[in-house]
Amino acid sequence: MHRNGPAQDIDESRLTVTPPKEQAAGVTAVAVALKRSMEEMGVLRTARTLSRVNQVHGFDCPGCAWPEPSGHRRPAEFCENGAKAVAEEATLRTVTPEFFATHSVADLADKSGYWLGQQGRLTHPMVLRPGDTHYSPIAWDDAYRLIADQLRALATPDEAVFYTSGRTSNETAFLYQLLIRSFGTNNLPDCSNMCHESSGTALSSSIGIGKGSVTIDDFQAADLIIVAGQNPGTNHPRMLSALAGAKAEGARIIAVNPLPETGLLGFRDPQTVKGFTSGVPIADDFLQIRLGGDMALFQALGRLLFEAEDRAPGTVVDREFVDAHCAGFAEYEKSVRSVDFATVLAATGLTRAELDHTAELFARSKKIIICWAMGLTQQAHGVATIEEATNLLLLRGMIGKPGAGVCPVRGHSNVQGDRTMGIWEKMPDAFLDALDAEFGITSPREHGFDTVEAIRAMRDGRAKVFVGMGGNFVSATPDTTVTEAALRGCDLTVQISTKLNRSHVVHGGTALILPTLGRTDEDLREGVKQQVSVEDSMSMVHLSTGRLKPVSDQLRSEVAIVCELALALFGADHSVPWARFARDYDAIRDAISRVVPGCADYNVKVRQRGGFQLPHPPRDRREFHTATGKANFAINDLTWLPVPADRLILQTLRSHDQYNTTIYGLDDRYRGVHGGRKVVLVHPDDIAAFGFTDGDLVDVVSEWTDGIERRVEGFRLVSYPTPRGNAAAYYPETNPLVPLGHVAARSNTPVSKAVTVRLEPSRS
Repeated sequence: MHRNGPAQDIDESRLTVTPPKEQAAGVTAVAVALKRSMEEMGVLRTARTLSRVNQVHGFDCPGCAWPEPSGHRRPAEFCENGAKAVAEEATLRTVTPEFFATHSVADLADKSGYWLGQQGRLTHPMVLRPGDTHYSPIAWDDAYRLIADQLRALATPDEAVFYTSGRTSNETAFLYQLLIRSFGTNNLPDCSNMCHESSGTALSSSIGIGKGSVTIDDFQAADLIIVAGQNPGTNHPRMLSALAGAKAEGARIIAVNPLPETGLLGFRDPQTVKGFTSGVPIADDFLQIRLGGDMALFQALGRLLFEAEDRAPGTVVDREFVDAHCAGFAEYEKSVRSVDFATVLAATGLTRAELDHTAELFARSKKIIICWAMGLTQQAHGVATIEEATNLLLLRGMIGKPGAGVCPVRGHSNVQGDRTMGIWEKMPDAFLDALDAEFGITSPREHGFDTVEAIRAMRDGRAKVFVGMGGNFVSATPDTTVTEAALRGCDLTVQISTKLNRSHVVHGGTALILPTLGRTDEDLREGVKQQVSVEDSMSMVHLSTGRLKPVSDQLRSEVAIVCELALALFGADHSVPWARFARDYDAIRDAISRVVPGCADYNVKVRQRGGFQLPHPPRDRREFHTATGKANFAINDLTWLPVPADRLILQTLRSHDQYNTTIYGLDDRYRGVHGGRKVVLVHPDDIAAFGFTDGDLVDVVSEWTDGIERRVEGFRLVSYPTPRGNAAAYYPETNPLVPLGHVAARSNTPVSKAVTVRLEPSRS
């Protein structure tokens, strides 16, 4: 029998704290994964589903974008959090029209995001009309007609915003951007704007393509791997297997992070006999850097590498690579030779001995990979920081050779594929020209809104319709009070979703919820089983096939929703064959093959075992499609984050029991937090200096140049080994503290890893 989730919401008074764990995964991870899966899916459905995750003829995990092994795949090719992601989607719990009749929107708005997500899968299209207190059912055709009428009534297509989550398939993403550009706007904000936009901006400038240059096999060939601003144990757990494999082949691994992350310190592989009894120490060196100090570290390493070259000419700088493939080398050398070590030590909190040791490893290693995630990208100087990391690799000739390169580790399972398929507000003219030639449309050329600009446009009344293709826009974005007010000011908000979330209860004048199939669900179109494709973090494209019977016959695939909406908006005589695309996904892939660079023969290549790899000129041919025709050394002024007196620099982060805005449970066991989420991790000396004690309840107040007070209340202080002056807390609970205007230079990414805050005794 289908059922709803638990009636009990989070009770923060039950929160307990224990010492952090010293090793990740192991037997506990297996037990937690199975327990959560069986609670949500039952025994039989758990067995049927988990056996197909990330398998060649199965479905792609709806969690992270870490790639599958290129050769043999293990029977359990998933991690604990991947199992949780599958269980969340394949749950037997349902949210029916009767649920909405019982719960008013006001009632639901008082619930936590965790409670909302635990209620189960959405089963029917629902509408909330002006003046209504409850959502009520609506027929699909009526929903499409409502959206089409609202869009046609706008003064300009630019008054509509079309958001995309990174879980959409390539086929959906391609059609979604085609619909939006056929309508006449480039307002295509997506979750990339809030995560790796800084990576794409930096890499495009440095090497000519905004994607990583390594493959999964490169990890086995590397002899030095840097993991900076990233927590694989929670965010990309299968990466730990790749790192453990690299160590077995002799690689040295350096962790660069403000927090001692359990997965990087010790890993028990639950799929090996040894993993049940002992762990592998992943990081050989742990550089506990201060928030925002990574740029200073990379610049200091640059200086030290030049000094090592002075001592042993021809042994450190790869002159052959630099002379043949790089521009700006002399300017870079002059810049980093002037780096002041006293400033570097203050910015990083590291010792000179740590800098010298790390530089020595860089100088003698023959194959180096630098990995990073949000700890680098969500800084005001995030783009420059990533450019400085890339500079080190260029200096050593580490682009376009096995076992070496740049590795931005993406989050959402198809966030990179979305961008490849055209989900970007600034797609190049060459892509738009090909799109227009294929379909006989005229794509707009004026750049559209990214996420931050979309929020501002809705806030200011310049955008009146919001359509969300997946995701949880309200909880994923910064400055929650501003964002919620912006959405409430819209005439229409549309959420295309699998499960209930906060964005459904923060709505415009009229609101629609359109329930869609998930990755695990069987997708039948006119009796024919359809497959979708995705691109992982290392440019591998492969098929994904769901096999579970949908929980409701009212669910429609994202592809079908896009096509049926397009038919309602444009009519059956539109130049794009929407009806054909809705019933035959091979036809979509054929169109992709003629429009999207690197996707020729898509239908053939994607059916190869393991799929196919998209071209990457720097990796494949040491070819750099930049303005100079070469890889560019970047010159940046050293920027860091001094801590103001009596203040802290806060980073927002995930617990181990969540994936982005989806909260699986209330235990962050690696950090020792159980039964709640409202905690702020602070160094014990800082707690004492502020006159508090461990366990006190505080309000956290952020400070920004606009003078607006942003506050979250009732957070428990947890003594934790952070650097002095730094703090950490979970999002989305602390998203209200991140100002909308606090963004990274050049990428416009919200700066969630560098928020100046003060602590006050809780007034709640």
